[in-house]
Amino acid sequence: MLNNIGLPGLLLIAVVVLVLFGRGKVSSLMGEVGKGITAFKKGVKDGAEEYDRAAEDAKKPIGQSPAEDAARAQAQTNEAMRDVTPHGTDRS
Repeated sequence: MLNNIGLPGLLLIAVVVLVLFGRGKVSSLMGEVGKGITAFKKGVKDGAEEYDRAAEDAKKPIGQSPAEDAARAQAQTNEAMRDVTPHGTDRS
């Protein structure tokens, strides 16, 4: 059904859309489509970087004892809490 549209058919569709919606609406719609594509690409890139970081973390050797692993996890937790705790307030 859609295999034989061709260039003349696409041009006719573009002209009809332009007449129905006007140049301003079509222009703003294309701008929004462009922003969506940019956001999608950024999300894919961020996801790939996060995946790569997780893969690198998985390759790191595990500590020799569970106590060392627990101490490292506690240190990471404390560091994360320092990052989110507002400065100048008491955490107790």
